[in-house]
Amino acid sequence: MKMLIALPCFNEGETIKKVIGDIPRTYEGIDQVHILVVDDGSADDTTAYAKEAGATVIRHMQNKGLGMAFRSAVDYAIEHGYDIMVNMDGDGQFNADNIARLIAPILNHEADFVTGSRFMEGKKIENMPPVKRWGNARMNQLVSALCGQKFSDVSCGFRAYSRETLLKINFHGRFTYTQESFISFRFNGLSMKEVPIDVTYFKERKSRIAGSIMKYMKRTLGIITGLMRDYYPMKFFGFIGGLFMIPAVIFGLMFLIHYIKVGYFSGYLFAGLICAFCTLIAVLMFCFGIAMESMVRINRNEDRILYQLRKNAHTTPEKIGEVIYK
Repeated sequence: MKMLIALPCFNEGETIKKVIGDIPRTYEGIDQVHILVVDDGSADDTTAYAKEAGATVIRHMQNKGLGMAFRSAVDYAIEHGYDIMVNMDGDGQFNADNIARLIAPILNHEADFVTGSRFMEGKKIENMPPVKRWGNARMNQLVSALCGQKFSDVSCGFRAYSRETLLKINFHGRFTYTQESFISFRFNGLSMKEVPIDVTYFKERKSRIAGSIMKYMKRTLGIITGLMRDYYPMKFFGFIGGLFMIPAVIFGLMFLIHYIKVGYFSGYLFAGLICAFCTLIAVLMFCFGIAMESMVRINRNEDRILYQLRKNAHTTPEKIGEVIYK
């Protein structure tokens, strides 16, 4: 069994050496452990320090975003035949000793994907801003509802993936991938599990991903909305169509009742026009949903092709805009 521990980084020169040094190198059931740092266009010495600490480094020539850094790590893990990939941040927030806890359900065939949860045990997290905790709670509720499975932390960046899961990953978000993964894995029938982890928030450190909670939620909701449209179009467009049907029925009844009472439409033509407009939009939404369902079937076939290509993949040439240091 080969395991890759991937650390997407952006300007983590101050912490990356210690983070790599703290990672245990032996685990029960694992024969080989390798560390990969994905330097996402850092302006500091992240790459140099990571190499000094013994990690393989993929360096993006410019900052592409956390989602793209994660995809580089996934591609590397698949191409080099790893059985498990663990990803964690390079800022030292997570306790590397928890890696064994993360990979245990995969080794025991209990889950395909395991995510760490900062809130599972109900502990108070020092220095975590209340607004961030509130934002996380709302996102947990939304993703849990969409997946039909309760999660306590869908935004944690400390996770473990089986090879089967890696082969089925096909994310599109450049900004982040954390919430997107739950919906994608649910759609692909992969089993998911949470385990409690330890986390340390540094008072002076500001998150680069969630520095502005409103901006973070806006961009994340955009990703989730796109996923619902692409994976569950009938539910997505059917919901929008249902919203338009509500005013269509209300104004339609007003129009009809007025006609029954007085015998003419005058005075309530506006209600009839609103009813017709909303009904038209609702019908169009339902039609879009039906048409997009056909696209979903095409996308599923494409995902199967991608899965087979990845399954049979060998090491490929370096990608444009990336440099690999070993």
